[in-house]
Amino acid sequence: MFIEIEPESTVPIYLQLAQQIIEGVAKGSLKPGDSLPSVRSFAADLGMNMHTVNKAYHYLEEKEFIQIVPKKGVFIHEKGVRKASASDRQRLSKELRPIIAEALCLQLSQEDIELLVKEIILDLKEVK
Repeated sequence: MFIEIEPESTVPIYLQLAQQIIEGVAKGSLKPGDSLPSVRSFAADLGMNMHTVNKAYHYLEEKEFIQIVPKKGVFIHEKGVRKASASDRQRLSKELRPIIAEALCLQLSQEDIELLVKEIILDLKEVK
């Protein structure tokens, strides 16, 4: 799995790491049951602080994308790809709302926003 961190980004590094792991699950390059490196190993490979990787892992564990099994490792959660629950939909709506508001402030039409979403979905589903 290729991880690219942008140190100059306004997005915190732990969140960039978590988002790229979620993207790997969405693209199918990471499948339920696949193992991820240990916190120490991942931090060393990426040249980042162990606390940053640990924070990303706990963020992903809270959202049920990974499962941390003591003394065994970190795995992509069996529920990593699942039907959205009502609370999942509510959370996603809350997270998307400010992005869509910004898009409207930038005078993107509904059609522009829908096209943008379709392009992102196609990119995520593109077999590489």
